[in-house]
Amino acid sequence: MKVLIGINPKDSGEIHYLGHQFNPRNPKHALEMGIGIIHQELNMMDHLTVAQNIFIGRESTRAGGILLDKREQNLQTEVLFKRLKMNIDPTESLGRLTVGKQQMVEIAKAVSHSLRILILDEPTAALTDTEIEELFTIMRDLAAKGVGMVHISHRLDEIHRIAHRVTVLRDGERVDTKPTAEVTRQQIINMMVGRVIYEQPKTRSSVAPDAPIVLRVDRLNAGRLVRDVSFALREGETLGIAGLMGSGRTETARAIFGADELQSGMIEIRGRRVSIRSPGDAVANGIGYLSEDRKRFGLAVNLSVRDNLAMATYDRFQRGLFIQASKVRQVTEDYVRKLNIRTPSLEQLLLNLSGGNQQKVVIAKWLIRRCGILIFDEPTRGIDVGAKSEIYTLMNELTREGKSIIMISSELPEILRMSDRIIVMSEGRLTGELPIEKASQEAIMGYATIGRQEVLSRS
Repeated sequence: MKVLIGINPKDSGEIHYLGHQFNPRNPKHALEMGIGIIHQELNMMDHLTVAQNIFIGRESTRAGGILLDKREQNLQTEVLFKRLKMNIDPTESLGRLTVGKQQMVEIAKAVSHSLRILILDEPTAALTDTEIEELFTIMRDLAAKGVGMVHISHRLDEIHRIAHRVTVLRDGERVDTKPTAEVTRQQIINMMVGRVIYEQPKTRSSVAPDAPIVLRVDRLNAGRLVRDVSFALREGETLGIAGLMGSGRTETARAIFGADELQSGMIEIRGRRVSIRSPGDAVANGIGYLSEDRKRFGLAVNLSVRDNLAMATYDRFQRGLFIQASKVRQVTEDYVRKLNIRTPSLEQLLLNLSGGNQQKVVIAKWLIRRCGILIFDEPTRGIDVGAKSEIYTLMNELTREGKSIIMISSELPEILRMSDRIIVMSEGRLTGELPIEKASQEAIMGYATIGRQEVLSRS
């Protein structure tokens, strides 16, 4: 897709577009020719408003083109959102929106151009079910108007719902292309990974009832979306946190990690009350955090694999004023091997690794730091089913070694597959707790859709 829109040059071969050979010079040229893309990783400017992001480079002006016309730009954005049935304030700063809302803005920006081809790279990864339905409605409307779309997704149920044909790529080569109606989900998985992957839900917890409690939070309050949250995490346990977007799952994780200010409440680690006012405090207390937005909060993509692996632990490699380079190399090489991180070398820039390998680098970073409590927020977002399976295997190995994991996920099959116990949030509050033996998608959704008034009446 990067070759198709002019980000990367092609080495050989031909692109035919509208009956002619096409060689895009850059993404702007491709866009002018009617080919647009919605990137997997958000590619917008947080400090600008929603409307400014949508119309950047083609701003509304007045007074003969001398002055920007913000009012007209906001009105155009409102009209666009009404057409797309999106409920977003055009004047809001993009950085204040959730990842899901930012994704919807990116979609609106692409649709605002007169496109013949729209490429969507994992567009639903951060969206709720309702937002996905809205997106699919938009896509069907565009298709009816003659727009051709390439929909890249690892959510295979989406492929069957939205695509006419499916092409599978593996290791940079096309495996096959088939009409979607003629291929099953399992056949697609087999083509993707070259082997069968079974995603059965966990049927019983692997954690002893008397396993020591390693983390306890009591009546945690932080911002608008963390209200009186209390729970405990046991040694060797994977605790799943489920809920709809905006339920407060990520905000709870950020409050525990010190990334957001804690207003009140208590945090205990192995029975000792701790004060966590910053991520540095959390790391010092053995807590590692894998953010849902790994490139924004978890990685330095323009640095090497080695630097990313060691960045949380450089103080331990220090001798006087110097870093022990040989020790850094030895430790990072060990973890590249242990976690099967596929990279040509430790000097490879992280941005050149696949999403799954980038995710492994974040996990390895906290393992090198020897964190005993790991918070994984959407750990398999935007990675293929083969890499997912490897992440799942790694998480299970970690809990067997005695690490404890809090896993936030929007994918209910993932929550049911990995969790020993599940807590559910709605509108900033805990609404239910389920042992894995009694958990089901229906039970989780029942708790996840409880409204604020019902939550308060239960309190």
